[in-house]
Amino acid sequence: MSGVRDPRAAQADLARLRRLRWSSFALVSGAYILSFFHRIAPAAIAGELREAFHASGAELGALAATYFSVYTVMQVPTGVLVDALGPRRIVALGGVVAGAGSILFGSAATLGGASLGRAIVGLGVSVTFVSLLKLVASWFREREFATLSGVVMFMGNLGAVLSAAPLAWAVGVTSWRNVFVAVGLSSLAGAAVTWLLVRDDPREAGLPSMRALEGRAEHVQHGGRWWEGLLAVVRNRATWPAFFVNLGLGGAYLSFAGLWAVPWLTTVHGMTRARATAHTTVMLVAFALSSIAVGWISDRVGRRRAPAVAIGAAQVLCWVPIVLGVPLTPAAGFALFALLGATATGFTLSWASVKEVNPPAVAGTAMAVVNTGVFLGPTIYQPLVGWVLDRSGFPAGLLVLAACSLCGLVAALFVRETRCRNVSGG
Repeated sequence: MSGVRDPRAAQADLARLRRLRWSSFALVSGAYILSFFHRIAPAAIAGELREAFHASGAELGALAATYFSVYTVMQVPTGVLVDALGPRRIVALGGVVAGAGSILFGSAATLGGASLGRAIVGLGVSVTFVSLLKLVASWFREREFATLSGVVMFMGNLGAVLSAAPLAWAVGVTSWRNVFVAVGLSSLAGAAVTWLLVRDDPREAGLPSMRALEGRAEHVQHGGRWWEGLLAVVRNRATWPAFFVNLGLGGAYLSFAGLWAVPWLTTVHGMTRARATAHTTVMLVAFALSSIAVGWISDRVGRRRAPAVAIGAAQVLCWVPIVLGVPLTPAAGFALFALLGATATGFTLSWASVKEVNPPAVAGTAMAVVNTGVFLGPTIYQPLVGWVLDRSGFPAGLLVLAACSLCGLVAALFVRETRCRNVSGG
């Protein structure tokens, strides 16, 4: 653009941009909420799944882990696809795939069919997180990115909350099969609306970019091939501590919240499913609120490693009464689960820390690589805990998760502290 823009035209552009960016943000956030719903849902219907498919603990763990295995493999390819095709196309396609998978899962007559459906769901929803962050980067100011990343985590956890007590209630009213078919149809509808209304970038809607509105030059794009950027990230030793923080702390938390928390509470502590899912709801709400607070605190103090270590240490301590099987009064049970959720957020600083130890041009690839650790953990731990549980019971099975959480804490000690600044000066 050349010359001085008409101030009234600039204001009109800004008003239209605000409307479009929030509608796009809301639609893609809806897909992200559904991804969390599917992630945690097996915990609330574990009993129904066991009964429907006559599944052992190991088989139930393997069923739940199919989602995570596909999700894990898709993280880096998603970054490449979103950069090449844009969030709109990828999220719409993912919604169609996830919808079909959810309908198949709800209709499955065999454990193999249910596993296939859950794998297809994992494939469809695996694109939402990276796509949403890409959309935020395109439609919002850079100084708003960290705040909105926290909001993204909060909104995603709303889906996790929906997969706890509300899902248990819905299953009691109808059936788990009807619920997942309905969720699948919602995904298909959301995909259609996303295709019609979402735009990848303000310029796609005939508007100036955010940086142009601020009078700044556009970012320099990565000039090499996509795999050259990926190699630069994986060869950087400073990338890997954040990956193992996610693998340990994040993987253990998601494995427990996503499958084994409700069976542990009902089997070991004799709770009803409604009361058990109420505990997991408290845990998920605490995680959602803490994810915003932890990011804000980290930015305020200008540190990544110290908050991650402190919160990670508290998370490890929370596993002690779980492994020891300490009796839980109603107040103690809810307090423990609130602490479990609030202290699980140490791993959420991994995206900021890895972004700051890699060049800005490959920040998306770096975050995708680290994000793989979050989902590789449950892929391994959920069936492993089921296998140990079948042989030795819950204390031994949950000791596995406690040990993995401790390994994540150790990894946090090796995160490079950059004082919230990019080491390359970008």
